[in-house]
Amino acid sequence: MTVSRDAESASGAVGSSSTGRHRSPNVIVALCFAALICDGYDLVVYGATVPSLLGYERWGLTAMEVGAIGSLTLVGMLIGALASGAATGRFGPRRLFLGSMVWFATAMGLCALAPSPEVFGILRFIGGLGLGGFVPVSVALIIEFSPPSRRQLNNALSCCGYCLGGIAAAVAGIVLLPDLGFRWMYALCLLPLVTVFPLALRYLPESPAYLMSRGRVEDADAIAHDFGVERIHRASNESSGSDSASMRALLKPAHRRAATLFTVAAFCGLLITYGISTWLPQIMKQAGYSLGSSLMFLLVLNAGAMVGVLIASTLADRLGSRKVNATVLLLAAVSILMLSFRMPLPMLYVFVAIAGLGTIGTQILIMGYVGTVFSGTLRAPAIGLTIGIGRAGAVVGPIIGGWIAASTLGYQWNFYTFSVFAVIGMGAILLVSVGTSRRGGNRDAHESVRSAMAPN
Repeated sequence: MTVSRDAESASGAVGSSSTGRHRSPNVIVALCFAALICDGYDLVVYGATVPSLLGYERWGLTAMEVGAIGSLTLVGMLIGALASGAATGRFGPRRLFLGSMVWFATAMGLCALAPSPEVFGILRFIGGLGLGGFVPVSVALIIEFSPPSRRQLNNALSCCGYCLGGIAAAVAGIVLLPDLGFRWMYALCLLPLVTVFPLALRYLPESPAYLMSRGRVEDADAIAHDFGVERIHRASNESSGSDSASMRALLKPAHRRAATLFTVAAFCGLLITYGISTWLPQIMKQAGYSLGSSLMFLLVLNAGAMVGVLIASTLADRLGSRKVNATVLLLAAVSILMLSFRMPLPMLYVFVAIAGLGTIGTQILIMGYVGTVFSGTLRAPAIGLTIGIGRAGAVVGPIIGGWIAASTLGYQWNFYTFSVFAVIGMGAILLVSVGTSRRGGNRDAHESVRSAMAPN
């Protein structure tokens, strides 16, 4: 259903001209931050437990089998992300956010009771379906409710929850694995059901863009008024009321080039992110470090991503996302390549931290960039399509790591391979067209308006 121009004008006036007090978008940022802690933990916990899984004699897993199991989660995430566009159009971002959280937390928590590696892998795949649908809708909500000058920063602040979840997985591994084993690590995945979910159920608002696409103008106006959402966030005409309309619009010439290039960049970024996250502890064990030291590298990787992405996102709001994304991918290529060399431990930690920005941080920045180039009801489907197809890289990354671990090649070849993909991703980002405004935040916003106004 298409909202008339008069209805859009009236609803826009409510959100932009009211002088009353508004609720802060920090509510959405905080909820997404807390939820993404759980998301990050559920993903990174697998990398933290890889050495324990390889040493679990009852299952007798090989390196190739562990790599394949790690990829099952990412196959699920690929499917979940691709389905998120249609699911968002049908159910709305709020319900998809809540449903995905229950889905992935339950499935990942049940991994603690898995009687066999086959059941364990199936549960990780099922959990991946929920994780894949969760991230695009979270980023879309943050971008929609944030002022243009803080979109990248607010997205980075919330997505730092993912990095904190990765840090929590590394810390939990250091504390729990030596005495309690890997099952307790997965039992902790159930915590969001009794912590974050009740808060999100009460405080998370529905997307005004979604409500307007359903003809619920008054409801959209009320939420827009509460949060001070500007007209640009809601004045999109891209939805025809069908669940797949926005997905079809992404394949039109006006959007196809950007969507394709973002997908290539996401593929490369996710390949190096999950390849490194899954195998870094084991690679460092092969390099002669103890289990505790190897898990420390995983902690530093996520800490570097969390600190680095806050700085990079602030620069993206000021200078433009294209330049910052390309620079970060270049840093990824250089830092990952440097990990192949022997060096003093403090210096090695520095390069691991930079690699964290270039791998995990890159995904946060790319999602934020997509969210500013595409607007309205195109935003969540665009993020879902880009990250969804890009998830193929996330599937390939752990498999590459497992193949190299099982081969006669040295562990250094992981770093050589991942560096090449970082360079390819940088090239894709550099080919994305940008707007003409001088200031970065306005440049991304103008690109978003241009996407929203493009004919379908």
